[in-house]
Amino acid sequence: MTDSDSIDVTRTLGDFAAGLSLSDIPDDVAARARTLILDTVGIALRARHEAESTAPLIAAARALGYANGSSRVFGDGDGWTPPGAAWLNGALAHSLDFDDTHAGGSIHPSAPIVPAALAAAEMSGCDGATVLAAIIAGYEVQIRLSLALNPTEHYNRGYHPSATCGVFGAAAAAGRCFGLSGERIAASFGLALSQAAGSLEFLAEGSWSKPFQVGWAAQSGLVAARLAAEDFKAPARGIDGKRGFLALYAPNATPAKAAAGLGSVWETLNVAVKPYPSCRYSHAPMDAVMALCAANDIISDEVTAIRIGLPANGMNIIGGPIEAKQKPVTVVDGQFSMPFLAAAALRLGGFGWDDYKTHLSDKATLELTRKVTCHLDDRCEAAFPANMAGKATIETTRGSFETFVEVPKGEPDNWPSDAEHRAKFDALVGPCLAPQRAAALADAVLSLDRQASIPALLDLTRPVPQAIRAAGEE
Repeated sequence: MTDSDSIDVTRTLGDFAAGLSLSDIPDDVAARARTLILDTVGIALRARHEAESTAPLIAAARALGYANGSSRVFGDGDGWTPPGAAWLNGALAHSLDFDDTHAGGSIHPSAPIVPAALAAAEMSGCDGATVLAAIIAGYEVQIRLSLALNPTEHYNRGYHPSATCGVFGAAAAAGRCFGLSGERIAASFGLALSQAAGSLEFLAEGSWSKPFQVGWAAQSGLVAARLAAEDFKAPARGIDGKRGFLALYAPNATPAKAAAGLGSVWETLNVAVKPYPSCRYSHAPMDAVMALCAANDIISDEVTAIRIGLPANGMNIIGGPIEAKQKPVTVVDGQFSMPFLAAAALRLGGFGWDDYKTHLSDKATLELTRKVTCHLDDRCEAAFPANMAGKATIETTRGSFETFVEVPKGEPDNWPSDAEHRAKFDALVGPCLAPQRAAALADAVLSLDRQASIPALLDLTRPVPQAIRAAGEE
């Protein structure tokens, strides 16, 4: 690929992001984005109080001078600098591994993009309608870049696309909130190129680099957009240049995919939400396990073996090496252990964030985990990338039971109801906010395009001071 044999994808995406207004966006796309933002806020707010990685993250941010600013972090009463807020909110949104996904791009869209847009909105004072359009622009840029890279090949090189592609989506969203021209948003992509990073090495020992690098992508996108706003000179073709992102980060990228159908085909509508706080590749197999148990009254005591079928990407991330996956210790281990998640789903008939606390040390669950194996399944691989399918075979003392799930719960073709979305949000924020305050926050997010003040909306995520609580405000 050379500069001369393709369209200028960098500028095309920059112009798209700069020019996108709410009036250009179909109602169903805007509604979907509002739901995704609500999901993100609920996850990040709970993570601020409970994720294992939060305390050292906050301590490091303070030591680095990110405190004492005017920007807001979900669920936090202090003020932070804009880069600090983008970084922390991005990391929090990804800390529970409960955030939204895009199957074709094998990517998490909201975690790097929503925080960058909100931080830029607090800096610029733009309204909610602008923020909503900016977030959708960020979704479209980030997802399309992952599709253009070919996510499997990008993964095979060890990259984490939610971070590597996320920085470009974050730059697009922040640039739109700053009111940048297409030329300047394209320049922000050139600066994002210098910061595009994210490794899958966290899989080796369950480290916290996964949420860190997604949050860092949010911060880096914000920084890139602000530099571009100040006319900082940047590479003009950071995405599709000879040494641009697509050329460097995968062996057989297809740049045209990044711009195909732009403005008429909305990848935002292909974003899925997670019913379980674990790697998305685990969800179809978990659905399959639970369906088999419900249909056949299977109980754990009669199970002799569980075999899980996965696509190739799923095998790489949650299926092996099987010896390690059968012995999870930390929450991150559990989130990426198909054996553990299958065992827990079988025993519980579901799985929520609070279940990690009990089942990572539950003797019966861990014994069942050691009975689970994983294999590459041709039918699952054929369904990818349109869907992250899964198959489960449960061997019991009274026979074998098997089923295949192509479309896991939460995908656009298996979309939860409004009540289910709200139940997830309420369960996440319930321990952190009083019911009236949680309801006000949900209503504000779901009417984002009618909000005049982003700081006022974000204030609803903050703890209520004791004096105010005593006076009766929730």
